[in-house]
Amino acid sequence: MRAIDIGDRDALDAFHERCSDRTHYLRFFSSQRHLQPKMLERFVSVDHDRRDALVAERDGAIIGVARYDLRTDGRRAEVAFVVEDRYQGKGIATILLHALAVLASSRGIAGFTAITLAENIEMQQVFRHSGYVVSAKRQPRDPSVIEFSFPIETGS
Repeated sequence: MRAIDIGDRDALDAFHERCSDRTHYLRFFSSQRHLQPKMLERFVSVDHDRRDALVAERDGAIIGVARYDLRTDGRRAEVAFVVEDRYQGKGIATILLHALAVLASSRGIAGFTAITLAENIEMQQVFRHSGYVVSAKRQPRDPSVIEFSFPIETGS
């Protein structure tokens, strides 16, 4: 596991190409597997403060990505994950979540929020079994979407 880097653009593109339509649908609410160049650029361009991302690698290939983007209140960040299909269910998202929380907490971020589809049971399990005190609520405008929220401060 390591911080994402601007030089990861091609590796990130290849990673997304390996993910299934279902994985893309659950992460992006769309099954478009090929990310647009502008989106790829945004994903690898982080300031390691208000926006950050970690990648999990195996044999030099990206197999998982976790990122946060600070919300306008400056105390909470939206977090998102995607793990390559054949590595899902092996704890990679949970490890990335905890590592990202340590980074975010050290930068004064108090909590994470995450938006997920109600049908994405696997991601809901990651949050519910993470060890954080998690609250979940359905979005009033779209009941197929759930927002998770939880504090991450570690006191460091």
